[in-house]
Amino acid sequence: MPEIRTTIEAPGAPYGVTVDKAGALWFTMAAQGAIGLWTGERVETVDLDPADGQPTVIVTGPDDAVWFTEFRGNRIGRIGADGALTFIAADAPYGLCAGPDGALWCTELQTGHIGRLAEDGSIVRYPVDGMPSMITAGPDGALWFTLNQANAIGRVTSNGAITTYPLLTEQANPVGMAAGPDGALWFVEIGAGQIGRITVDGTIEEFPLPDRGARPHAIIAGPDGALWFTQWGSSRLGRITTAGEISELDLPGAEPHGLALGPDGAIWVAMESGALVCVEPDGRE
Repeated sequence: MPEIRTTIEAPGAPYGVTVDKAGALWFTMAAQGAIGLWTGERVETVDLDPADGQPTVIVTGPDDAVWFTEFRGNRIGRIGADGALTFIAADAPYGLCAGPDGALWCTELQTGHIGRLAEDGSIVRYPVDGMPSMITAGPDGALWFTLNQANAIGRVTSNGAITTYPLLTEQANPVGMAAGPDGALWFVEIGAGQIGRITVDGTIEEFPLPDRGARPHAIIAGPDGALWFTQWGSSRLGRITTAGEISELDLPGAEPHGLALGPDGAIWVAMESGALVCVEPDGRE
């Protein structure tokens, strides 16, 4: 069984989390308007100005810098290896990922765009209806994203061609998404309490959770050939195999959001109640 290795107290409400190329843990604190860094010995913070931008999703970019979205601040931030902090203007950015084309891609949730960050800092935008939320690189060279209000999954090619696939369950409200080890894309349905799987040809499966009110939020591929996801409403970490078998682990604290895979195969969970929780998978297939 997976077990909790350690819990790190954070001076705020962690939301998103990522691990940089050096193995350091970075996280956003949406309510405090700050970025946190766990060095392995202590927590350091980078205060943002203004502090009401609501930093949310954070990733390590193709340039080895740490990038994050500020949903209310209408900008995307970058922290370089030298600690320099810079920003790019965007329209309510939320999801963020490194694309297979070497560029960063984002979602602009309120204005309905998929954006590609060009080398000069400008954003090339592709319109899509339905509140695009999280975005991830797929195994087919395209980007895949959730459409929270359209109840659908979207796919965009590097030249901006968009295809959408409606979900089987109404009002499922998909959010988190990740490429799985089986060549498919996996996502969570926060409204329906289900985990979804879509193949690159658009075939969709849905797997109900034991607690349909668990409010699954984020999902990542684990080191064990399974997918791991947070359950915001029930304070649990879930695990689903590619065959659809589900197990759960109770987490200390409340409101788990983002997930990241550490360099040693451990899973880090951002708890909005004020902690980072490190979970040791058990290596099952």
